[in-house]
Amino acid sequence: MSARTDPPSSSPGSPDTLISASDRSTVTAGASAAGPAAKPFGPTNPPRRKPRISLFIATACGLGYLPKAPGTWGSLAGLAVAVVPLWGLLAALFVIASFGGQQAIFLNFTPHGIDLILAIQIGLAVLIGAVGVLAARAAAKFWSAKDPQRVVIDEVSGQHLTLLLGCALPIWRTIPVFPPNAGLGLITSHSGLNWKYLLLGFILFRVFDIWKPFPARQAESLPGGWGIMADDWIAGIYAGLGLWIARALGL
Repeated sequence: MSARTDPPSSSPGSPDTLISASDRSTVTAGASAAGPAAKPFGPTNPPRRKPRISLFIATACGLGYLPKAPGTWGSLAGLAVAVVPLWGLLAALFVIASFGGQQAIFLNFTPHGIDLILAIQIGLAVLIGAVGVLAARAAAKFWSAKDPQRVVIDEVSGQHLTLLLGCALPIWRTIPVFPPNAGLGLITSHSGLNWKYLLLGFILFRVFDIWKPFPARQAESLPGGWGIMADDWIAGIYAGLGLWIARALGL
């Protein structure tokens, strides 16, 4: 039978001897109160995977990482989204014309009585809203925050909704600034986005987004991505109605 050997004792200058028994009990009690120690990464505890696509969408292609006023940058992205359909269609028609030789192109945005521009704008609003809820939820979970400041897809969605409602709702008299001068973009085939309406829609949305009138602030308590997105949708509805009133008054 081999003799049992005790582990070597700590030398007088080792770290173990510098901690008294009372200090050890204090450290042990503190660790117990704080909870179990974090487990090292391994097969049973893999590292948390970074949702890169969700973060890319939630931050509006990285705008949310800007150090100052990320929400304002998100709203500017919403303005850009509203302008994209007209110029996207014009670019597509130009490409078609390039491959089609000398064929004439007629800009008909209402084939079969369907307003193509409005249909695209509504589709964008639904898509951004739905994808935004999922991306915002994933980002909030990854960053362990209820409504991370870096998530600005809600401002993109709310700002676009402002322009959609404010310029798509019909009015009962002709506004001279609308097409044939489409301005910077179109919400419908008969309602243009000139710089005045873009600026007014931007200001109105930022005011209501910061103010959060009823029930916007209450909507923040909704679970997951819904709470992040819903308050900006409500702010967009208020701002859209304000923009519509401005149109109706001919401002």
